[in-house]
Amino acid sequence: MNHLQTETERLTALKRYDILGTPADGSMNRLAALAAKVFNMPIAIISMVDEDRIWFKSRHGLDVDHIDRDPGLCASAILSDEVYIVEDARRDPRTLTNPLVAGEFGLQFYAAAPLRTHDGYNLGTFCLIDQKPRYLTQAQKAILQDLADLAMDEIELRLAARQAAQESTERIAELEMRAAGA
Repeated sequence: MNHLQTETERLTALKRYDILGTPADGSMNRLAALAAKVFNMPIAIISMVDEDRIWFKSRHGLDVDHIDRDPGLCASAILSDEVYIVEDARRDPRTLTNPLVAGEFGLQFYAAAPLRTHDGYNLGTFCLIDQKPRYLTQAQKAILQDLADLAMDEIELRLAARQAAQESTERIAELEMRAAGA
């Protein structure tokens, strides 16, 4: 993320997409399931980092739809412009005290590629999680980033479609008002 951008600007960008709380959908679910298969990971998530929670637009291998922003790792991962990796959370100083690591969930591996908007805001992550230590090769990191970019392309397309529909509705209303006044 461009470090000149503030968290307030990032949250404004997130709200622009009007994605928080939307229902699960097929294309995002397929992307998460594909990532789990390709990487042989039990959990794959497409997340959005909101002000006080990390909301899961899609999830594979996990039954919750959000967690608190703290202690979520996605809140740290969105600060990076590249794939963020914790290979063994029990040995990584960034995660030793994280309840997802130290608690009953037992997270040990976490890799996340940022979901970056066309104007440079990291809205969330495409992440992989395991309860055992893992690593990713450079090629695998590139694939994870490609999957994140595909998810973001889908989000951008939906925003563009909503905006086009709204503009069309406004034009029709304007034409109807002109016709009624004629």
